[in-house]
Amino acid sequence: MEKGKKNNLQDTFLNSVRVSKASLTVFLVNGVKLQGVVTWFDNFCILLVRDGQMQMVYKHAISTIVTSEPVSLRIDEE
Repeated sequence: MEKGKKNNLQDTFLNSVRVSKASLTVFLVNGVKLQGVVTWFDNFCILLVRDGQMQMVYKHAISTIVTSEPVSLRIDEE
């Protein structure tokens, strides 16, 4: 990581589940439940893939993200 640049928890978590291809359940604020694997994300959206279908989900619509297995996070503290 570049000196002076820190990743936030959200980016660290999303990158970890993206790299590990962990299966997720994403609950939206309206109660809808989505499942899939994160293949891409940015400041505003997450791209979920399940059974070959892609879903772009806006982060402001997400309430909770649950992983199907434990995820290893490495957060550098200074």
